[in-house]
Amino acid sequence: MHIMELSPKEIARLIDISTVQAQHGDAEIRELVGYAKKYSFIAVHALPCWTKFLSGLLSDRDDILVGGPVGFPGGAHKTATKAFEARQLLADGLQEMDLMLNIGKLRSGEYTYVEDEIKAIVEIAGERSVPLKVILEVYHLSDDDIKKACELCINAGAQFVKTGTGWTPTGATLDVIALITSFVGDAINVKASGGIRDLDTFTAMYNMGVARFGINVNASMRIMQECAERLSSKEIPMTS
Repeated sequence: MHIMELSPKEIARLIDISTVQAQHGDAEIRELVGYAKKYSFIAVHALPCWTKFLSGLLSDRDDILVGGPVGFPGGAHKTATKAFEARQLLADGLQEMDLMLNIGKLRSGEYTYVEDEIKAIVEIAGERSVPLKVILEVYHLSDDDIKKACELCINAGAQFVKTGTGWTPTGATLDVIALITSFVGDAINVKASGGIRDLDTFTAMYNMGVARFGINVNASMRIMQECAERLSSKEIPMTS
């Protein structure tokens, strides 16, 4: 379906909103959840120590998923540490899991290590039927690295590849999305995250095949406002 045929609510159902910077606390998370409930965003992500708190705030909305990261934001934790964190997140009510790829191991050519680690977390997440999105942090990767990371994620059984954490200067550029979507085809879903700030960028990436978007709360509000303004002016003939 073309983006112009989507309603604002359908657009919101493609967006994971997040508050995952180190300084974010309960006030920011409460605000985030308020926006999620207002617009029915599909998922809310916070840092691991807040997962149980977030789950409680969303206990009245089974249409909004609780998300959080493993090995965030560097990815260099040992596999056993990531496995422990994954199990704790599930115990705290996590419903969608992001795994930070071990970038250093990938760039060092230790592909078996990287794939085995993803498989280990896929298995843990699968015990609760929780989908796993693997964060590639493309800012630090060459095109060949990105392709190899996608291949390892597919082989390991992950449900998504995700472009970035939002902690680097760039993440989901149009060039990167074109590279990933053309390489993976239908083999795995793509989540664009990092640097998506407006509806035009969202539209272009959706039409390239992006299935999910990770966007911070301020940019998400801006995109939803753009939706409302364009719908009102009939610039975009969205369905109701």
